[in-house]
Amino acid sequence: MKTRLHLPDGIEDLLQPAAWQFEQLRRSVLDLFASWGFQYVEPPVVEYLDTLLVSSSTDLDLQTLKVLDQLSGKQLGVRADITSQVIRIDAQSHREKDIERYCYAGPVIYAAPASAVNRTRLPFKVGVEIFGAEEISADAEVVNLMLETVLMTGVSEPVLLLGHMGIYQALVAALVDQEDLAIEDEPRLFKSVQLKSQSDIEQLLKPSGLTDYMKTLPMVMGDDLNELSLEMKGAPEGVHLAIQELKELTALIDISQASLRFDLAELHGYGYHNGPVYSVYHPKFGSALAQGGRYNGTLDYEEGNTRPATGFDMDLKVVSKDTRGIEGEVIFAPFLEGKDREPLIDVVTELRADGKRVVCALSASEQPSNLCTHALSLKDHQWVVSEIV
Repeated sequence: MKTRLHLPDGIEDLLQPAAWQFEQLRRSVLDLFASWGFQYVEPPVVEYLDTLLVSSSTDLDLQTLKVLDQLSGKQLGVRADITSQVIRIDAQSHREKDIERYCYAGPVIYAAPASAVNRTRLPFKVGVEIFGAEEISADAEVVNLMLETVLMTGVSEPVLLLGHMGIYQALVAALVDQEDLAIEDEPRLFKSVQLKSQSDIEQLLKPSGLTDYMKTLPMVMGDDLNELSLEMKGAPEGVHLAIQELKELTALIDISQASLRFDLAELHGYGYHNGPVYSVYHPKFGSALAQGGRYNGTLDYEEGNTRPATGFDMDLKVVSKDTRGIEGEVIFAPFLEGKDREPLIDVVTELRADGKRVVCALSASEQPSNLCTHALSLKDHQWVVSEIV
């Protein structure tokens, strides 16, 4: 079967009027980011594979489409994540110890659908990243902007979910030191905790008190962080330091238009986060609307370099499907020839200068399309705009 008129599974066109509504929303989101002082960057869709794979996560590797560059002979990757590209940009451009704020908007490509709920392989990611600030106030800035972005898209009463990668990492370090966990089994443990599978966790660990904490971890969630911390009483010190940091973060977040929940086993993303992590949910949607967290924003992992970074992103296509009322009127101008045409064109020019959308007929037989809401007509020697009924 010929495929020239077909698209691959999970790849779709965005057509009128949805395409214009989406573009208006994209502009509004970028205007919001700019108003918070973030600088816009636009990385390429394709670059060297080793730059795109910022962590050892097999998930990111599997989601990245790979091609051979005929010019260099090196492997290229089609981005499945933009954060890694911003890490490269910051590494190339930042001055030592400076704080940098970046924002972006662009498509990413998945080798396979990320979930059974959302089958697209072509999300459109918008997001922000802050580099060079290790204070918890940087995470609060990102979370507050994430909430404002979600609210601006029309989602009411979102649910903010907070977690901390340090809790899991502290338990893993203690389990490895105590030889209750084989280091090669850690990726499987990570996936088991993500899936909240206590039976799989138990199979990977030797029986011990630390193992009991790890088995308990997936179930430690709720809206009272003080109560949740009691369930980890006696756990390694790193666990309680992470919980304390969550308390400090919570105090800096404006939660007035959202509800707050905690999940101490929240391990979303591609595995490069190492501090607070955050997601926004809504019952109307089957998966997270926005996600983010703290990570190490440097490419020089072998040298032990660190540059604190934090950020969030969201798939704008998901919320744009529910965006309405930003299309605006489309005015149809009839086709005229001779001396009557010049006055009409003057009117069309003025309307367009005022930000109106005007479609000019290309022949006398052309009629307004179903996208046209208004039309220009001549009444008492004056051109007037009236609604098409």
